[in-house]
Amino acid sequence: MTNRFDQYREDVIGRANVADTPELVDYYRRLSELGTGALWTVANKIEPWEPVSTSVPMLWRYADLRDHVLKALDLVTPEQAGRRVVYLENKGRADVVAAVGWLYSGLQVMKPGECASSHRHSASALRFIMEGRGAFTNVDGHKMTLGPNDFVLTPNGTWHEHGVAEDGEICIWQDGLDIPMMNALEANFYEVHPDLNQAVSFPVDDSTATWAGAALRPASTPWNKPYSPLLKYEWGPTYETLQRFAAVTDGSPYDGVHMDYVNPNTGGPVMQTIGASMQMLRPGERTKAHRQTGSFVYQCAKGQGYSIINGRRFDWRERDIFVVPAWMYHEHANASDTEDACLFAFHDLPVMRALGLYREEALAENDGHQPILSE
Repeated sequence: MTNRFDQYREDVIGRANVADTPELVDYYRRLSELGTGALWTVANKIEPWEPVSTSVPMLWRYADLRDHVLKALDLVTPEQAGRRVVYLENKGRADVVAAVGWLYSGLQVMKPGECASSHRHSASALRFIMEGRGAFTNVDGHKMTLGPNDFVLTPNGTWHEHGVAEDGEICIWQDGLDIPMMNALEANFYEVHPDLNQAVSFPVDDSTATWAGAALRPASTPWNKPYSPLLKYEWGPTYETLQRFAAVTDGSPYDGVHMDYVNPNTGGPVMQTIGASMQMLRPGERTKAHRQTGSFVYQCAKGQGYSIINGRRFDWRERDIFVVPAWMYHEHANASDTEDACLFAFHDLPVMRALGLYREEALAENDGHQPILSE
């Protein structure tokens, strides 16, 4: 039986009680000719009762993608392509080339001795190294050497370039950017360095040496930029920190042993528009479901397991990437009873929080777990 509130939602917000009479059709036509329209015809679309994402949950298996990513080495040069990247396209966001929501992701490949031209753009960006040895990034003169599971920032407006050392190996990494968001705001700029490559102006890996001191920060090195001065977050210390935290906490019922990458100067997110985290699922652990106003791109950094997103099960293993669209229930499980599993994620929560839009809700039914509707 429909209650009065449900009827109000149907009649007042929807169009159930507005029949298309000839007079109304003519009225709509005349409004359209004036570049206008009747609000009641679109109210449900532009002001839904809760967030309705056009993104769909998706998973990209690294085993399926890797050979295709490597094939780009034989087909195009960095000079021809700018960057050899296979981007991840969400079926619901193909029009804006997004992996989920307003976030872009792609897999970039380079071989030893190559270095892409230096450039900068309005989009904030990050790299998460997937395989290979000898990768490096230079951000505003700060050169950083990179290994698997290292996470590096190339913030909005910074000159940056990527490459692989002559004595290195073929390297693949995940790119994460907010390009769709910048385009939606009509604020995107892209600029190539006038010298094509920039000089290394500081000692190699000085960012880590200066700012990765856990509870310590340099007393005489001021930092007034809006992004983290720690441009590289290494896997070794990250995993060690997760293990230490796991020894003294029960963890989050929704995310396990969950830690945010932070700006050591402020304690806030690493960049203004993109945040990042690493979480550990203990052996056999299965979290409860919750949903958030925010979009997430996950990569399995260690182990294997599965996630249930709005009733669909997605099985993942190391290097697989999957996405959780905004306001969709999700929960995670470690498939191993003996080894932990780790998930790296980047997301747009800094934007949600800065605009006062962040909201989170736990699933109340079924002891906090979703029924699996499909796999």
